[in-house]
Amino acid sequence: MSKQPAVLTLTDLNAAEPCCPPLAERRLPAETAAVLAPAFKALGDPVRLRLISMIASAEGGEICVCDLTPAFDLSGPTISHHLRTLREAGLVDADRRGTWVYYRARAEVLRQLAALLAVADPAA
Repeated sequence: MSKQPAVLTLTDLNAAEPCCPPLAERRLPAETAAVLAPAFKALGDPVRLRLISMIASAEGGEICVCDLTPAFDLSGPTISHHLRTLREAGLVDADRRGTWVYYRARAEVLRQLAALLAVADPAA
């Protein structure tokens, strides 16, 4: 039996329990960093950060691509590229309904990423 922890997968980020302790509490294993890095990389782009904000804050929990595209001075294919990057990073889910695609934020994944970055208040 190996003493190494099981390798984290993106599906583990859907769990209600934290995937890993905050960075300020314990060092992040290389394997875990490799799984989490694409999500943080996807959020590192200003357009994608705005998109995830629009998706996560959408009334009813989802938003049509037809409502996302006009908010940017970018072509439809460019917006589609950014949305695909968010999907591939596991940050959003998408459903096609006729001509349009509707996006939903994967709230548990976002909560896991936020918890990872939590830093305790030293005054507390």
